[in-house]
Amino acid sequence: MGRVYIVDEDVEGYLSKLCSQQQAGPVTGLLIGQCSAQRDFVVIAAQTPKDEESAEKPIDKEWVSEHARQVSRMLVGGLTVLGVFMITDADAKDTITTLRQLVFAVENLISSEQKWSPADDDVTDCVTLHVNPKTRKTVCRTFDIKDPKSAAKPADWKYQSGVGSCWTTVSCWLNVDLLIPLPDSRNTKESTQKGLQEGLKVWTRQIESAVCLIDGKKLPEDSELTSGQKRNVRQTYTAQLLTTGDEQRSADVVHPCGGSVSVRGAVHCRAFLHKLLKRDAISTVATRVQILLDEPLASEEQIKDASGGKQQTEELCLPLRIFCSLKASWSLYVCDYQFSDEGLSETVDRLKEMLDVDAAEEDLDTTQEMTAEVTQRSVPTEPPVETIEELKPKRNNYMGAFMAAAAALLATAASMLYLSDM
Repeated sequence: MGRVYIVDEDVEGYLSKLCSQQQAGPVTGLLIGQCSAQRDFVVIAAQTPKDEESAEKPIDKEWVSEHARQVSRMLVGGLTVLGVFMITDADAKDTITTLRQLVFAVENLISSEQKWSPADDDVTDCVTLHVNPKTRKTVCRTFDIKDPKSAAKPADWKYQSGVGSCWTTVSCWLNVDLLIPLPDSRNTKESTQKGLQEGLKVWTRQIESAVCLIDGKKLPEDSELTSGQKRNVRQTYTAQLLTTGDEQRSADVVHPCGGSVSVRGAVHCRAFLHKLLKRDAISTVATRVQILLDEPLASEEQIKDASGGKQQTEELCLPLRIFCSLKASWSLYVCDYQFSDEGLSETVDRLKEMLDVDAAEEDLDTTQEMTAEVTQRSVPTEPPVETIEELKPKRNNYMGAFMAAAAALLATAASMLYLSDM
C-alpha cells in the first residue's frame, strides 16, 4: 500500500485556481506540509515564480530547485517541502520522468543546506502530483529520494478541511554564543564559507544533544503534548533548550586562523512538533549566516584601505526573523528574514513571490526579534577587561577580517555581524 497524503481543502482551491488560469505551458510548484511515519499532511501549495532567464524553457529544473531552496528557508520547524506538482494537459505517464527529475533536484539542493543530522525514522519518500487542467484529474506518486534508482509508487491523495488546525506550536528563545575560526588561506569566498560551515557543525552537534524541557519537564520525542484536542483548537507551549559547552570547548584547538565569526545573542525558534524545535534552531542560525554570505561584502583590500592598516571591527546586522500567519482562523506560520534597511513591504513582496501568499503588513509578527544598535569602532590593542575573561584564550589565535578575517555577533534578541581586521 502506498503513502497517504491528507491535503487541506485550501490546497485544492489553489490548484483549481491555477487550472482555470490560462497558461502558456506547464505550471510547476511545491507541495509543503508535515510528514509522519504513516501519512503526510499537505497544507500549502506554491507555484514556481516566473523567471526571465528561464522563460524560454518549458520547465527549468534549476529554477524550480532554487525556488524550493528559498522556500525551505521560510518554513518553521515541522513544515517541509514534501514534493512538487505539475499542471499540464500532457498525459500523466509522459510526465513521470520530468517529475522524478524535479523532485530529486529539489531534495538534493535543500538537503545540501541542512546542518542537522537526519534521524533513522525520517521519511525519505517525496511526492509528485500531476494535475490535468481540463479534467482536474490528479495522479499522485512518490519516490524514495535516498534511492537513485527508485521507481514511482502510487499514493493516495485525499482532501480534507482544517488540516493542521490543531497542530501544537512550541516556541523558545535560544541564547547563542559561538566562535567560528576562519581559515588562514582566506583569499576566496569558498574557503571562508567552508570555514563557517565546519564551525557551524560543532555548534549543531551541541544543539542536537541539548535537553528540551516543556513546562519544565523532559518528554520523549515521540510523546504527544496533549490528548483529546478538539478540531480547530490550537495549543501553544514555550520550551527551553538546555545546552552545555563541553563539546564545543573540546573542539577548540590552537592553530593559525585568518579570522573568526562570533555569533552571540538570542534567536526565536518555532516548530509544530516539539521534537523538531532543535532543527528549527539550527536552521534559523545557519540560514542567516548563509543569507549574509550571499550578500556582496567588502573585499580584504577595501577593509584594509578603510582601516589604514589598523585593527578594526566592522558590524553588519544579520537579518531578523519575521513571522507571518497564513490563516485567520488558525495559526499556520511561515517566516522571512529582513535586513535592517528593508521595509515590511519587501517582506510582503517576497511572501507573494515565493509562496504566492497575499499577506498584508498587519499579518506580520515583528515582535519576536529586534534590531540591535550598530556601532563601528576600532578595537584597541589591549581588549577591555570584560572581554578578556572569556575570549582571551581564543582571541590571540583568531584575528582578522571577514573574507580577510572576521568576527561576528548575534546581539540579544537581535542579529549582528562584527567584522574585525588586524
